[in-house]
Amino acid sequence: MEIIEYHPRRDQLVYTFGGSAPVMTVQPGTALKLWTEDAFNNALTSVDDVSGEKVDMNFINPQTGPFYVEGAEPGDTLALHIVDLAPARSYGSSATIPFFGGLTSTERTATLQEPLPDITWIYHVDTERRTVGFQSRLGDFEVALPLEPMLGTVGVAPPGGEVRSSLVPERFGGNMDAPDVKPGTTVYLGVNVEGALFSVGDGHYRQGEGEACGTAVEGAMHSTIIVELIKGGAPAWPRLETDYHWMAVGSSRPMEDSWRIGQLEMVRWFGDLFGLHQLDAYQLLTQTALAPIANAVDVNYSVVVKAPKALFPAVDAYGGLHAHLRRQGAELR
Repeated sequence: MEIIEYHPRRDQLVYTFGGSAPVMTVQPGTALKLWTEDAFNNALTSVDDVSGEKVDMNFINPQTGPFYVEGAEPGDTLALHIVDLAPARSYGSSATIPFFGGLTSTERTATLQEPLPDITWIYHVDTERRTVGFQSRLGDFEVALPLEPMLGTVGVAPPGGEVRSSLVPERFGGNMDAPDVKPGTTVYLGVNVEGALFSVGDGHYRQGEGEACGTAVEGAMHSTIIVELIKGGAPAWPRLETDYHWMAVGSSRPMEDSWRIGQLEMVRWFGDLFGLHQLDAYQLLTQTALAPIANAVDVNYSVVVKAPKALFPAVDAYGGLHAHLRRQGAELR
């Protein structure tokens, strides 16, 4: 297996899906060892730093990529298996940001409410104990939380020459902020343009479901990812697979439409996996699905619809590709 390491310079980071030239061409079966910058572009390094003064809103959610995958054509399925994610710094940052987040006024939910104060929290990483430390800013409390690294953004170029902000989750993937996008997960994305042009970024050292205040424990990340290509079979929306679940991610507004998209995509996948009629798949999914909220703060909201594998007969999605990539990943670690 070819292994490629890539650490972009600051001027090589991109802030959109689509619209950027690829940084390199990779062959299917390649393992990439990548570095990604945090969502704030390392602007918040101390509790004395506040977003209103330090964060340039034109340069947030920087992405590493895009990567051109040899042989990828519209209608194909790009598979990205996350082998490992490790903090690239000894700290992560989070913040409340005026008029941003799930529990405050925004430009779409306009009220006479005063903005939340602009406050930064710094979480210190203990790599030996695999924890991130929360320390209250407005009281006297601290707690060590488990380190659970994930990628907030994984996506390909959209169709039709569109250029979308790296803050947006949609059918091309993007800023889904799904905690399930973590080591051991295979992400399946429909290819829209020649070469797929995928990018990753927005590392989180941990995040609760929903990302309530709008920012996770944001941090630079070392990521090891295996790239694979399936000819044809492009899913309409992003799919995820772990050893324990099949998942689909819907992203839209209002949130019930995100839920509907994820449910429909899982109905379609049940049809592929088990040869079920649509209505049988709908009935079966109704009795088995989980539906955690990935984020309630982005331009679109994301909902993950999960089907526990343990409830169903053993079956291999995409010819057992996930299990194959898991074995390959184990050899890299």
